[in-house]
Amino acid sequence: MDGGGRGGVYNPRTVEEVYRDFQGRRNGLIKALTTDVERFYRQCDPEKENLCLYGFPSEQWEVNLPAEEVPPELPEPALGINFARDGMPENDWLSLVAVHSDAWLLSVAYYFGARFGFDKSDRKRLFNMINDLPTIFEVVAGYCKKQTISNHSSTKSKSNTKGRGSESQMKYTKMQGKEDEEDDELEYEDEDEHGDTLCGACGENYASDEFWICCDICERWFHGKCVKITPARAEHIKQYKCPSCSSNKRARP
Repeated sequence: MDGGGRGGVYNPRTVEEVYRDFQGRRNGLIKALTTDVERFYRQCDPEKENLCLYGFPSEQWEVNLPAEEVPPELPEPALGINFARDGMPENDWLSLVAVHSDAWLLSVAYYFGARFGFDKSDRKRLFNMINDLPTIFEVVAGYCKKQTISNHSSTKSKSNTKGRGSESQMKYTKMQGKEDEEDDELEYEDEDEHGDTLCGACGENYASDEFWICCDICERWFHGKCVKITPARAEHIKQYKCPSCSSNKRARP
């Protein structure tokens, strides 16, 4: 191929050439699963035949039928990605395609390595170069989380006129958003800021990998698991009252 196609005569022969090939294909796949995701989604119609997602050294991508020749010129990507599209949440489907894309990229890189006789040191150097990059799954999962948080924040902003309940939703969304910060410095600051926050139910400290929710009455924070509230359920709570505040209200004459 000319550097952009699926088959052909393009054969990187050195570690550096294989790594550049890997980078180009990886960038194309990331583009399909993030910035071009709407077009990618439309092309993966479950009514069509088995489809594969290809990434090319030219940083382009393509959804197409698998190669007809057996064995193929290069290892083939996961077959039939379109069939699962409507059977699970979109972000889960994109993450699944990302995992298979990571596996395909490694298989292509090591196919070249085996074909052109990379020795142990060459294979190790190639792996170390590849391993310095985030996986496609890591990139796509982070992108999906950012999109979800952005959508949540937009929804909460529009509903601010509904009163205190919307403020509570903003609080838990903000806390949840802290889990998704990719910048190490910001994560450190977040943990430091909330390090002294104690759960009103169990008395344990705040942890960045746990879901928390704030009571709109007493304004105490609680682990979601301690008060049996999940992020999905919290989405539909206009005004959250902790168990203590709820029982106090029922006890009034």
